[in-house]
Amino acid sequence: MQYFLCLAEEKNVTRAARQLNIVQPALSMQIAKLEAELGQKLFDRSVQGMTLTSAGEALVRLTTPIVRDAEYARQEMAQLGGRISGRVSVGLITSVAQSTMASSSATVASRYPDITLSACEGYTETLVDWVNTGQLDFALINVPRRKTPLAAHHIMDEEMVFACRKDSPIKPPARLRFDHIANFDLVLPSKRHGLRLILEEQAAAVGIDLRPRLELDTLPALCDVIATTDFATVLPTIALRQSLASGTIRAHRFDEQRIVRSIAWVHHPRRAVSVAAKAVLDVISHDLAQAAAVAREFVVPASGGAGSVSRKVHRKPRRRAG
Repeated sequence: MQYFLCLAEEKNVTRAARQLNIVQPALSMQIAKLEAELGQKLFDRSVQGMTLTSAGEALVRLTTPIVRDAEYARQEMAQLGGRISGRVSVGLITSVAQSTMASSSATVASRYPDITLSACEGYTETLVDWVNTGQLDFALINVPRRKTPLAAHHIMDEEMVFACRKDSPIKPPARLRFDHIANFDLVLPSKRHGLRLILEEQAAAVGIDLRPRLELDTLPALCDVIATTDFATVLPTIALRQSLASGTIRAHRFDEQRIVRSIAWVHHPRRAVSVAAKAVLDVISHDLAQAAAVAREFVVPASGGAGSVSRKVHRKPRRRAG
């Protein structure tokens, strides 16, 4: 099963054999034996490489959790000797990944040399699917509005703030409300993004339509646009941390109608979380809390302070019909 899953991921026999540290004929023989045993063709072979058949895709879904459980058993046995080891696969939403992954990866590598860490980023819904199918041990996500089949554990709440270029002519009102953002040219994540769903929910609550001039799901690129134009945005503080620290943008808290996004870690309820995974989670959670604390120090208070002079509105707020 490990050979099969590795080939399914690499899509190339030579690369998969190298990854497994075996010779190519041995891998090909094992795959042929598996196909014969199951009576199913698992791969389509071509000059471009190996692609999964529908039967192969089904086998990936079925065997991934089995292999993970076997790996978990090996890890737990290793812990009896006092050594934390094993492979940990974690998924992170982009705002968390860009804020903590570099420092967290370095800490894990230094503190736990026997842990092999694999990390990826994605949308909340995608990460939920990957945890559910066993491709990830756990994921850090925006708390979804819809119920998921996963076990969820709260990590932190984080304020979302209004941001613009440091020397932008934009001057938000001293008592900034969320419905004031309808007066500005906005750059926001697309509706595929969990952060946009939070903003849309808040917009509906206060009776405005969000019609951004630009939609960007790559948050570092979004911050670069804000830092070099007269556009504005609303994002969590940790997503803005690097730009705030470098002095290229400024951020303002909402005085009323504040928006808070909640971050949770999720795992499959029927699969135990290994000691190694818990160790990685502790590192990421600690770094995330630190990043959020640092970012909050750069945010202009809700009332008064910099940016307290009301901006002359250049267009009427777009309120919902009715």
